[in-house]
Amino acid sequence: MLLGGFGWFMRRPGLMLLGLLPALIVSAVLSVALVALATTLAPLTDAVTPFADDWPAVWTIALRVALGVAVFAGALLLAATTFTALTLIVGEPFYDRIWRSVEIADSGAVPEHDPGWRAALADATGLIVRGALAAALAFALGFIPLVGGVVGAVTGVVLSGWILADELSGRALTARGVDRRTRRRLLRQARGRALGFGIMTQLCFLVPLGAVFTMPAAVVGATRLAASVRPTEE
Repeated sequence: MLLGGFGWFMRRPGLMLLGLLPALIVSAVLSVALVALATTLAPLTDAVTPFADDWPAVWTIALRVALGVAVFAGALLLAATTFTALTLIVGEPFYDRIWRSVEIADSGAVPEHDPGWRAALADATGLIVRGALAAALAFALGFIPLVGGVVGAVTGVVLSGWILADELSGRALTARGVDRRTRRRLLRQARGRALGFGIMTQLCFLVPLGAVFTMPAAVVGATRLAASVRPTEE
């Protein structure tokens, strides 16, 4: 579905450029924050593991490297989920236009159920909170000796993928009158499809500038994901 989103924009370059603008702004801000974290990562891991100072050097290094990987993976996860929430807020009019274009192109009509700005704000806030919790879990898993960094990073990507699939499909499903609880039930019923879309989106977000170019395509893919999981009576 994400690849289909890129293909959709290949035929509509004007809309693609429109969708890049809010993603570019938010990405620049978050990139500065990640660079700042990277420059302080070594002293940070040293500061939180003073108990390892007297360990054999190989174990001290292994622990701190694993912890550093987990911390940065958690920061990337938090940045990805925060990026999505902030970009959806900043780019609301842009992505609304893209969503409407996809609905018209695919079904000939735009669902018109409007939950109001409070629901949109609640979704964005929920995305940030759940992203922070997932990042905290990835950080905690980093304390597992030797394998913590890998386990934390993989867990973070999977959790982030699920969160992204849920929140990015929210606009299209809400417009069809589907509430948040029902939306998540529908996505659980199509777990493989939702996770595949979300994880691919998350992995693209981790590539430098990937989030900027992926976000518009993800809006298209999420709209089609929503159409594929909507209740049959809808």
